[in-house]
Amino acid sequence: MWFLCVFYHRLLDFRKPEVEALAELFGEEIAENESLQWRLPEHHHNDTPFHFVQLSSEEIARNIAKRSILVKGMYELWGEGTCYEELKDSIQSYPDSRKLPFLTSDSTFRISVETFGKALTFEEQKDRIQSLTYIPFEGRVDLKNPDHNFFLMEMIESEENNGLQPILQRRIFFGREVGFADRKLLPTFQLKSRTYLGPTAMDAEMAFLMANQAKATSGKLVYDPFVGTGSILVSAARFGAMTMGADIDIRVVRDGRGPDCNVWSNFKQYGLPTPVALLRMDNNVPPWRSGLKEIFDAIICDPPYGVRAGGRKSGGRKILRGTVDPYTVPDDKRTDHIPSTGAYSLVECVHDLLHLAARMLVMKGRLVFFFPVLRDETGSEVKFPEHPCFKLVAVSEQILSSRYSRVLLTMVKVEPYSEDIEEAARLMHLEFRENHLKWLEDGNIHSSVFKPIDSSQIHTDPKTFKDPKPKYRGKYV
Repeated sequence: MWFLCVFYHRLLDFRKPEVEALAELFGEEIAENESLQWRLPEHHHNDTPFHFVQLSSEEIARNIAKRSILVKGMYELWGEGTCYEELKDSIQSYPDSRKLPFLTSDSTFRISVETFGKALTFEEQKDRIQSLTYIPFEGRVDLKNPDHNFFLMEMIESEENNGLQPILQRRIFFGREVGFADRKLLPTFQLKSRTYLGPTAMDAEMAFLMANQAKATSGKLVYDPFVGTGSILVSAARFGAMTMGADIDIRVVRDGRGPDCNVWSNFKQYGLPTPVALLRMDNNVPPWRSGLKEIFDAIICDPPYGVRAGGRKSGGRKILRGTVDPYTVPDDKRTDHIPSTGAYSLVECVHDLLHLAARMLVMKGRLVFFFPVLRDETGSEVKFPEHPCFKLVAVSEQILSSRYSRVLLTMVKVEPYSEDIEEAARLMHLEFRENHLKWLEDGNIHSSVFKPIDSSQIHTDPKTFKDPKPKYRGKYV
């Protein structure tokens, strides 16, 4: 059946992929190489907060709304129109068999009015509610804890509508609430109240979105190979998953800022199960034994791509360049030894990540990770990393500046790992490395985001002149 899905007007590119991942999680059967059926209200642009989605049951719609970060609510639509006369005709033509069970005398109800594009006064809202007297409500009004919630939603006709495309005609919807979002989740987990925080900590909203894309839930094991301060694993643990993480910096995973301020503290702060393990591990040379494979249900991470932090791998610059030989750490210094590291390019990092996921993910397991995009002036198409074990099911872009953005890639493992697959993946990686934008291989993304002001635009008045400094163009990273 069709439901009216009302989104929050945020992260527009992430909305449908999140709903589709959650629909699968809660039992919606989606054929291979297909997705959920969506349709737009008449005269609405694709960025509208109102979408119709077809789901097999009300229970699935309710579960999606309850867990989703970007869905405001799911509604059984009773009527719609461009004016209140059309709305009345539409509601009256809706089958009584669907309406009457929710209008009985022994039930309580509440009607709320919401608009998008214009605020209504209390009197205007009251007038709109009173115009619905033709609906045979027999129950009692309860504004605090009703049995049934009904919503009258109005999209105001406007040439400029909160940054959206122009709305050609006003659209009014009336429906019964099937499920609603729990927005208390984000204020509770916001970073500013987090016990242990680092410069690369993932925003709580985005971390929960990533966990939803990975279908993290009870009984699943989720792994983050670049765990940092654990923000992504916290979100997965909140949804009931077992977690495990690794990082090349032993000071992060072992010490933090003291016994009461470390990765473990973040889980204790929210009363969440602590990770199964936090390991000091190099993603470039992982210590997994050869016979160990397919243990993770999902891998979620934000690889270091050189904007806020650069990638590191074991060896140190001189060792990696071959100018000195590897050394052996004396026994008396092993306890406090910090292994040396060298630069780890994004191309190599992503290749190792895909190799790890191909080996360690279960079939149908999900790999969810961010990938940076720097648009060149020619507007050439961006090439994303590929692997023969995986099918790319979702690409959600977050634009951060005029040229720089990052995309959330969601991949599903569809082929078992083998030596032949490994060789095919190596060849795909070489093609990716050859054809991708030059900045990715040369590691120039940092200088592209932090770029000095054009000297021709600098005011030369000696009283106000200041030396040009690098300006951060990716403010909302």
